[in-house]
Amino acid sequence: MKKEKNKDKVSISIFRKRWRKFKGIKRGYYAFLALVFMYGISFLLPLFINHTAIMVKYNGDYYFPLFKSGIYAPTVFGQEGYGETNYRRLKETFKNDASDNWVLMPIYPYSPNENLLDEIEGSPPHPPTAGHIFGTDDRARDVFARTMYGFNISISFALVVTFFAYLIGVSIGAMLGFFSGKVDIFGQRIIEIWSTLPFLYVMIIVSSILQPNFILLVFILTAFSWMGITYYVRGEFYREKARDYVSAAVSLGAKNRTIIFKHILPNSLTPVISFAPFAIVADISALVSLDFLGFGLPPPTPSWGQLVRQGMTDINNWWLVAVPLGAMFLTLIAIVFIGEAIREAFDPKVYSRLR
Repeated sequence: MKKEKNKDKVSISIFRKRWRKFKGIKRGYYAFLALVFMYGISFLLPLFINHTAIMVKYNGDYYFPLFKSGIYAPTVFGQEGYGETNYRRLKETFKNDASDNWVLMPIYPYSPNENLLDEIEGSPPHPPTAGHIFGTDDRARDVFARTMYGFNISISFALVVTFFAYLIGVSIGAMLGFFSGKVDIFGQRIIEIWSTLPFLYVMIIVSSILQPNFILLVFILTAFSWMGITYYVRGEFYREKARDYVSAAVSLGAKNRTIIFKHILPNSLTPVISFAPFAIVADISALVSLDFLGFGLPPPTPSWGQLVRQGMTDINNWWLVAVPLGAMFLTLIAIVFIGEAIREAFDPKVYSRLR
């Protein structure tokens, strides 16, 4: 019992040292806080960026359109028309009336897939105005709304791909490094053959057969992203397997599973953790590139790459290029800062379980 408590204290102290080191690198720490905050807020975007009203008071009754599974027709609120109610117009109507009816709208009352041709004069794309701070795209959809929703999709996509790629890569790398011999040789040949497959050609073939979607893109990106981390984990296992503590565990009769997961793997996670932020950067860039080429997420999914492609068709529509690229630059630079801070904090020369 005392030994287990001492081990827990050692591991906790190491974690605290690494966390203190991470917090000491200010640009990485503040970038981490900002990115986590923005990503958390992005799941609440319908409350802040949406064309649907949060609450409506009409003739003494209260309605909550944003939380309703269906839609409210204009006739429900005494208006003419069909389809979904235009709550921005309804709000202006109630303002001009002498009644106590009112509409509570989100802070930015536009949705990423809402067509605004009926409200904005001229042909799209429209340049930035006071009402649409980043203008509209070629289908009269608000660019700011699409950029913000695209942020959530890009980060979520990158996190999911990185998680599954690391799960596969770490598992295969651990197996190759621990068992070595014929297992390692066979695994290396399989990886070499798989790595020669051209990713873009595979995407073109798959896109011609199936309609790309979030799950399909995650599957394809994961299939081509796990090999990089496999080499690092394999090398770490080869190095750690020669340590005295592994020989001691073997002499005590520890099972292979115990040696791998309890002894070697915790001491081999430094490259895994250090390279994770940079893998996320690569996955975001890959999604934007695929969307730009037309092999990414299907329309009308909000996407940075689709906005850039629209802007490249006419250089005069500078906001379609500047806004998504600016959002992408800020996101990637924040992740790079986080990666640099994590790499410094998990430097095995400074803090290690064996020190």
